[in-house]
Amino acid sequence: MGIAALAAVSVAVMLLWNWLIPGIFGFVTINFWQALGLLVLSRILFGRFGWGGRRMMHERGNHIREKWMNMTPEQRKEFINKRRKFGFGHPFGAEHFDREGQAQHNDGDK
Repeated sequence: MGIAALAAVSVAVMLLWNWLIPGIFGFVTINFWQALGLLVLSRILFGRFGWGGRRMMHERGNHIREKWMNMTPEQRKEFINKRRKFGFGHPFGAEHFDREGQAQHNDGDK
């Protein structure tokens, strides 16, 4: 049953690719095996093809939110600063999460 489903999805990818991509981007058409390869590549890059993804993201999001809510303001600032060192945080960095800093900054503008 799983092999039949994988084959059906591969055919669907092949047909959609061959119908849309050459006309839009000018790429060449693909065959069944190349479509299957694209599915495998997308599985490697993005995981699980979306099956169960919403549930997993919801559970993961709740875990992260719970950790965030249990942090002190100092721990939150430290977390944001560590992420910023690696290029995260723009445009929604400390300014987005640091409500106290925003309030002080806004009061200084008046």
